[in-house]
Amino acid sequence: MRFYSDLEIELLIDELSGAALEAIEQAAGEAAKATALSMLEREAAALREAQRWRIQAEAYSLEITAIQSNARKNIVIGVLIGILGGLAVGIGGTLIISR
Repeated sequence: MRFYSDLEIELLIDELSGAALEAIEQAAGEAAKATALSMLEREAAALREAQRWRIQAEAYSLEITAIQSNARKNIVIGVLIGILGGLAVGIGGTLIISR
């Protein structure tokens, strides 16, 4: 059995402490990387979701524009039919009364 001197024990403790600190720093670095990656993945998912909602909103906006355009056409057609119908009734009534 070998006995170690105080200096050898201190050197061994210093080496072990240095290795432990290096391992702790490496573990902390890996944890920071994992946290950053997790945050980036969540942000990417949120951006994809926002993009999906934006595309859907644009599609709805186009639908609303088309519906409004059709509504305007229908209003114009309805007004023209009303005017022409009124003229027909007025002219027809006038012709019937004047006989």
